[in-house]
Amino acid sequence: MGLFSFLKGSGSDDLKKKEEEAAKNAVDQANAAALQSIMHTQKVLSLENIVQGLNIPVTDLSIQLEGDTVTVGGSVANQSDKEKIVLALGNVNGIAAVNDQLTAENVEPESSFYEVKSGDSLSKIAKAYYGDPMKYTVIFEANKPMLKDPDKIYPGQQLRIPKI
Repeated sequence: MGLFSFLKGSGSDDLKKKEEEAAKNAVDQANAAALQSIMHTQKVLSLENIVQGLNIPVTDLSIQLEGDTVTVGGSVANQSDKEKIVLALGNVNGIAAVNDQLTAENVEPESSFYEVKSGDSLSKIAKAYYGDPMKYTVIFEANKPMLKDPDKIYPGQQLRIPKI
């Protein structure tokens, strides 16, 4: 058989359409990847802003986001500040876990964590942990600035319950 010649500009457009479709898909994928990268960066910046909004001094703050897990690192003055940062990040919608890599310069006893349930109040939680509903202020103060009002807690929220 041998070499056959054809008119290059005539015939089916299938090859040209496939090339154009492949090029468009490549551009769409590149745009999607760029958008995903931008969104990821924005999420990390938002998490950093949450930590900075606590007004807790953190040396060498680092935040990494992998899926729904945040890894936070750096150094803080005490265990209380460390726990507040972990809770503030963990109480963000879309975050399922916080990998705590923070170090506390002054070691203190670790607090307990409590997940708020429907019908809970700080006084009800205080009665369960301390035997005195009036000690709700201890829990409220331990969770500032994350909590702004002792009456504004919600189911699923994690709270620090310090040892007293």
